[in-house]
Amino acid sequence: MKIGILGATGPAGSGLAARLSAGGQKVYAGSRERARAEATVKRLVERWGPSMAHIEAMTNEEAVEAAEIVVLGTNARATVATAAAHSGALAGKVVVSMANAMRRVGSSFEPVRIEEGSIAQAVQKAAPGALVAAALHHIPAVALLDPDQRPLMGDVAVVADDLEAMRATEALVSAMPELRPLDGGPLENAFALEAFCAVLLTVNLRYGGKATLRLMPAQ
Repeated sequence: MKIGILGATGPAGSGLAARLSAGGQKVYAGSRERARAEATVKRLVERWGPSMAHIEAMTNEEAVEAAEIVVLGTNARATVATAAAHSGALAGKVVVSMANAMRRVGSSFEPVRIEEGSIAQAVQKAAPGALVAAALHHIPAVALLDPDQRPLMGDVAVVADDLEAMRATEALVSAMPELRPLDGGPLENAFALEAFCAVLLTVNLRYGGKATLRLMPAQ
């Protein structure tokens, strides 16, 4: 699988690149400036060595062209703009949105409602030819960014209107064997995924935890 990560210089993007490379996946680490992507890849290689050998630094434009599946690893404010900037090149490709629209209010986080309903739906509107899926909202960037830590634990709900987008995103999640992908239904459900992240972060902030999402079978 050839995976392009746009905004791979940030915590979430670089963490995802590290985890996928450690699992043997080919990763194109994209940035608006190639020099920033190269610096990020250099730091990852210096820290974790040969396991990062599958990462290649590129501009965002190059990463979109080279990849089979594209992950928007930018922060919430930049995700939709990044999709719009590469709308033409993203047409026909699976695009994964992992951003959450929320704000901190005192000791809590709360979701921010946007006109389109969710960031993922806004991405679909900005890049109408893309096959958009939403996933990975509840995996902390700090956990992704350290492949030497204990294995990641958690379930990853994937939502998409397109079956190809659903299956490709499930395969991407499965490339990190500690995580379990689950079909969460249509892209309309992306708002629920994004909004729940505010609940999860609030719990972690108040109790000093690092909880992720885990769905258990009913007894």
